[in-house]
Amino acid sequence: KNMSISFSRCGRRHITSTTTKQSMVSSRDVKINIRNGKDGSYQRHTSGHRHFIRASDTTTIENKHPVEAGRYHLHVALACPWACGALAMLKLKGLDEVISHSIVHPTWAKTKREDDSDVHCGWVYKNPGDEPMSNPKGYGSFPCDDTLKPDTFTNVASVRELYELGGDPDGPFTVPVLWDKKNKTIVNNESMEILRMLNKEFNAIAKNPTLDLYPAEFEEELQKLNEELVYPKINNGVYRCGFATSQRAYEEAVGELFEALDVLEERLSKRRYLAGSQFTWLDLRLFMTLVRFDPVYVTYFKTNLRRIADYPNLSGYLRDIYSMDEVKDTINMEHIKMHYFTSHPTLNIYGIIPVSNGPDLEIPHSRENM
Repeated sequence: KNMSISFSRCGRRHITSTTTKQSMVSSRDVKINIRNGKDGSYQRHTSGHRHFIRASDTTTIENKHPVEAGRYHLHVALACPWACGALAMLKLKGLDEVISHSIVHPTWAKTKREDDSDVHCGWVYKNPGDEPMSNPKGYGSFPCDDTLKPDTFTNVASVRELYELGGDPDGPFTVPVLWDKKNKTIVNNESMEILRMLNKEFNAIAKNPTLDLYPAEFEEELQKLNEELVYPKINNGVYRCGFATSQRAYEEAVGELFEALDVLEERLSKRRYLAGSQFTWLDLRLFMTLVRFDPVYVTYFKTNLRRIADYPNLSGYLRDIYSMDEVKDTINMEHIKMHYFTSHPTLNIYGIIPVSNGPDLEIPHSRENM
């Protein structure tokens, strides 16, 4: 029996929920990119591709990835905060006409559809207007909208296939991926390193070469803040909450998360951005977590002690960064919600997507004079 539930909040698309037997992963467990330690704590995989593009290296034979317009391609998911940050940097620097990009469907699906024994599910490419997808267990109907951009250079059907094409059959098959179209290989899949390369190494062909999100005078301060607080307790902290498999691991992660948010709420009461009046890479990284917090993490990852809307300074800071056109252009709340609520059957087997999109991000932030 099919069930159709429609909502019309803020002009959002009406989504029909149904069960599709054809796309179910038989009776086997779905294999996705999540792992835990013996204590139930979430363990993030280490990125395995760490090559660099360096503008200063133009003559040596070791320079396999020189700066070159049209040579590189960025694979992203608009749902993923790490990939979305890389895409935002691409746009902020004015590199979107010299580095191409593609956008996967937000719902994870089987990456080897023809092999019933292979139950891996991950990022797949679809064309706008393709038949709606179901979740890995066959539930739901999730549209292929006009935002989707297949990779027309390699024509891969999934991010897993891209890794295999680049000589990596094992993965994990994560985004973002910076791909060298000439050498047909992965340059880098570590979002932090991709951000740094996009910020500096392509200035010769960037529209905004003077924009520097890594100001030297704040380098040490920002690295320390990131390593001790923003990344472990907030960026990765929300995942430590949501993917914990023991009460103790969950409560430890939640406690650290909200202690960190309290610290930043106080810090942002005195300064517009984390380093003062200048927007930096760390603000971009923090923003990508905060914008997903109320509409997704509060419910899905059980980070429900408080909402970002309950923090006056953090919520104003969130709206401030969202008002940047290049950043706003990367935020697709339908993709964000669809991915999280439809891709992990162990957490949400029927793929039901909550209706709330979080706080209104268009409200004036009033932080210009801080």
